[in-house]
Formats: sequence, C-alpha cells, structure tokens
Amino acid sequence: MARLRVVLLVYFLAACSKMLLLGSVRTDNPKVEANEFNEAFLSCIYNAQQKPNHRLEWKKIERGSGDVSFVYRMGDVIGALQNRAEMIDSSIRIKNVTRKDSAVYRCEVTSPSGHGEEVEIDLTVLVLPATPACDVPSSVMTGTVAELKCRENEGFPASQYEWFKDGVRLESQALSTSPSKSYTINEKSGTLLFNTVEKTDTGEYHCEAYNSIGRSRKCSAKKMQVDDLNVGGIVAAVVAVALIISLCGLGVFHAHKRGYFSKRHVLSINLLQPRKTSSSTQSPLSYRREDLSLCEANNTTTNLKRDSFLHVACWFIIIH
Repeated sequence: MARLRVVLLVYFLAACSKMLLLGSVRTDNPKVEANEFNEAFLSCIYNAQQKPNHRLEWKKIERGSGDVSFVYRMGDVIGALQNRAEMIDSSIRIKNVTRKDSAVYRCEVTSPSGHGEEVEIDLTVLVLPATPACDVPSSVMTGTVAELKCRENEGFPASQYEWFKDGVRLESQALSTSPSKSYTINEKSGTLLFNTVEKTDTGEYHCEAYNSIGRSRKCSAKKMQVDDLNVGGIVAAVVAVALIISLCGLGVFHAHKRGYFSKRHVLSINLLQPRKTSSSTQSPLSYRREDLSLCEANNTTTNLKRDSFLHVACWFIIIH
C-alpha cells in the first residue's frame, strides 16, 4: 500500500512539473464557424508562469491535402493572414475571413527544453449561395418528359433549391398533398422533372438557392411553352417525303429504261472543249459549227432526234 502511494505521488509531481513548465494549453471553442467577410476568433489559453522564453506558434493545416503552413511565428503574423489577423495574448483574431481560410489551426506552446503542448481549432467559413444558373427548355410537346435544372457551386454548406412558376413557389412532391402533381423537385440537385408535361404547365419558371446563411438572388425567369403534338402535320410530312422518294425512283427507272445511262448517250468531251487544229486562225464560229454537226451526227446514229430534251441540251452546250 505504501509503495502504491509513492508511485501515485511521483506521477502527480511529474504532471505538476509539466504544468508549471508549460501551463495547460486549451481553447474556449474547438469548432468555430464564421460567415464569409466577417471575423473569426481562435482562442488559445495557457499559463506560462511568467516564463518569457516559452515559444508560441500558430500553424494552418489544410483539409484534404494536410499541407501545413505557419500563421504566427517568432512574434509575427505571416503568410496569407499577415494583413488580416492580429494576436490577442496567445489567441488570434482573423478579420474579413474568406472561404480559403477554412482549415484546422493549431496553437503550439514549447518550452526551452523541447517539451510541447498543443490544441487544435477547426475553422469553417460559411458562404452565401451565388445566383444560380437556370436551364429551362423554351418549347416542349404535351405528353413528353421535361427537365429543368438549377445549379450554383459557391454556397457552403451545400445549397438547396426551390422552383417558382409565374412567381408562385412550387411544392416538392414530398410536401404536396395533391396526387395529381405531374412533377418532382429534387431540392438537393435543383432538378424540376415533369414526367408527363401538360399544356397547363406553360409558364415562366425561375429558381432560388439557399443554405443556413441565407438565400441567393433568383435566376432570370424563362418561359416554357407547352404545345400539342401535331399528329396531322407529322403524317402529312411523312406522306410528302414518301411521295417525293417514289417520284424520284420512277424517274430514275424511266431514264434507265430509255437508255439514258448507257455509254452511247454520253456526249463527247469535245462538246465542252474546243478541238485542237493545225491552224491557229480557226474562228470560234467554226468550232461551234463542227460541234453542232457532231451533236447532230450523234443524235442520228443513236436515234435521239426524237428526244427533244437531249437536242436542246446539245444546242445549249454549243451556244454557251
């Protein structure tokens, strides 16, 4: 029993000596939240027992990457907070905080002998949502699916979304008491989905984003026009296309039957280019007369004089 008392006494004296060297380092608020562009106070409290040679340092630890950088060292605020922070005793006050200041901050107190103690403060900067971007189709047909999208990426905590039609807020399906609602709103993704759009859904739509800090400005309202599906027009268009294709097919068949695609009906390239002669003084008129004779000869040998179309074509090529 006496031996146990001695062990406890030694442990108690060791703990007391450490507290005398450093004091007990603590914080009043280990999790600090501050709105963007306001100030944040990170407290670090310890009793150095009037030992001025204890070293006080503040470090910033980035979330995710774990990168460490000094905020306060050797009596000066340094880094990104140099012109926005000030020391109050061993605590630090950050003015005009931004979203980039969100991180874990560590207050470290070290004695000349190298013994150290620390405390961490988690700072979260809350950001108001920005004006969201709205994606609204301008025209849809009745009975089809229509998807309207709303999104912004700056708010923290993550934004939620509301949709409005003609200035009136639309209830989400979960809150709606009407079983006839033809749409679904995903408040987290910002999607407004019409499974079967109706003519009564025509109107001007806009959305708003919000979080625990406040609400964003609404996006510009956009009109969605819902029209009936013109079945008669579609059928008429299909019939017209089919008729055109049929006529083209008949024309090709008729031309092939009459031999328009045979080699005998291909005019000589000399009809398009003047023939070379030994005389350099031959007039363009003589070219055309010879070409006309050639064309007439071709028509005679292939019995094409009855074909007025090809006859006119020959004259057109020669004249022009």
